[in-house]
Amino acid sequence: MEDRLIIKGIEFKSRLWVGTGKYKDFEETRRAIEASGADVVTVAVRRTNITDRKSENLLDYIDPNKYKILPNTAGCYTVQDALRYSRLAREAGVSDMIKIEVIGDEKTLFPDVIGLLEATEILAKEGFIVFPYTNDDPIMAKRLLDAGAAAVMPLAAPIGSGLGIRNPYNLKIILETIKLPVIVDAGVGTASDVAIAMELGCDAVLLNTAIAGAKDPIAMAEAMKHAVIAGRLAYKAGRIPKKLYATASTTFEGML
Repeated sequence: MEDRLIIKGIEFKSRLWVGTGKYKDFEETRRAIEASGADVVTVAVRRTNITDRKSENLLDYIDPNKYKILPNTAGCYTVQDALRYSRLAREAGVSDMIKIEVIGDEKTLFPDVIGLLEATEILAKEGFIVFPYTNDDPIMAKRLLDAGAAAVMPLAAPIGSGLGIRNPYNLKIILETIKLPVIVDAGVGTASDVAIAMELGCDAVLLNTAIAGAKDPIAMAEAMKHAVIAGRLAYKAGRIPKKLYATASTTFEGML
């Protein structure tokens, strides 16, 4: 209770947030999300029929009363498209929260940060709770804060790459310089990557491919759950300083 994650008045029970793409079917998606312990589930408005209740629907397997649904604008390459799908999700009653993506390059899927900043400002003024997917750039993080973002979501590495935390120093600078929750999004590959993000002091981690693409997605989902918990506990506990030379675990002071 003393370590709650609260964003814009919304309390989140888990610091692990998960996506819903790349699973073999909706049933595997459901089982993996359940094993992860996450209470935030992000879904692509453009690629998932969450707004169509007449056909088989992801929300038939993910109870909106149990999970917080976070729509995202994955696959949008323009500000106009990102705005359109954000508004579509809200009009369908999915959520006032939106994970905003404006992609700038088809090969790397790096964000178009200029477009991202514009979309964030517009949506924040319209009352959305905006979670922008961005580069690990401290200056852009500040600009997103000024634009009205509810949190910043810097990438650890390119989407789906599994490379892990490529630039922990930029993440540390972001954590030190902005007064917003920092949620690592994209690029983690396994549980140790998640633990590192949390040990740095990040508030949460959002991932998809690392679970969905694992040989055993259900087992990996559970591993990620424990990694977030362990990393957060380690961050709060405070690690020992690094030293060049050894320090004896047992001292000889007072011994004959």
